[in-house]
Amino acid sequence: MAKRKYSDGSAVSTSRGDVESSLGAEYEVVLSFRGPDTRWNFADCLYHTMYGAGIRVFRDDEEIRKGEEIGGKLKRAIKSSSICIPIFSRHHAVSAWCLRELAYMVYRKAMILPVFFDVEPRDVKLKTKLYQDALQMHEKYGCEVVQRWKEALEKVAGMSGWDLKDTGHGKLIKLIVAEVSKKLNKRDKKLPDHLVGIEDRVDDVMRLIDEGSPDVRYLVIHGMGGIGKMTLAKVIFNQISTRFHGCSFLLNVREASKGGNDVQLQKQLLSEILNIKQVEISDCDAGIYQIDKRFRNKKVLIVLDDLDKIE
Repeated sequence: MAKRKYSDGSAVSTSRGDVESSLGAEYEVVLSFRGPDTRWNFADCLYHTMYGAGIRVFRDDEEIRKGEEIGGKLKRAIKSSSICIPIFSRHHAVSAWCLRELAYMVYRKAMILPVFFDVEPRDVKLKTKLYQDALQMHEKYGCEVVQRWKEALEKVAGMSGWDLKDTGHGKLIKLIVAEVSKKLNKRDKKLPDHLVGIEDRVDDVMRLIDEGSPDVRYLVIHGMGGIGKMTLAKVIFNQISTRFHGCSFLLNVREASKGGNDVQLQKQLLSEILNIKQVEISDCDAGIYQIDKRFRNKKVLIVLDDLDKIE
């Protein structure tokens, strides 16, 4: 249990599980599909295979939903999950719920890995009559809403995913689970068993990071020793690292730099971001060149521990 104290002397006790839940640890993957098309076959097999691999997956089925607004557990799952996997089937666009869900995934800027079950990407891109005709059924929701759904379909259809064409279900499911597991390999940092008052500080840092912004963000956490700078950095790292193409947490940078180990830091950075074991760098300039070349088109998260000089 962690006890959180306030300025008026009051305190609220929370368990570590509550803290982890508030930091988005409940689900890692959201699986979205149209129930009548794939509920009892591909979607079910994919769900249970991911679950068996230790992946925390949320399975949504629009057939059991009521109303016309996304909310509650589904909304929280999409917000907190690192990866969303929509399964596009022939009648996917017939479901207004599926379209709302997809648009919300795009709005949340989640990592989306589409699966084209019995359709092709060009169908989802609205290049054929299949999804075009389905969208005409939703005119009652208004032009603005339908246009938002169209844009979401076209955007996700252009993302890298999987096509079941000429591929067995079992083989493809293995490929999907392997890729998802790889992307979720976020090298979580060990945290203390008792975290006190961490949630507000995490919220403050997340606002400063402004995740989803196209800008490069630099954030400095500074202060005297022992106030929890490292713990806060680890919590943030664990929470958002899977939302990047690569991540790295470099420890004791000041000490390594003084010892002339800049090249070793560069090797570790390249190895962790690119997820490769061996990196060959001849000198510091070569490392700078490699980092500039290899990271240019990637969204990366880098944490540098113990800095005392801006350069």
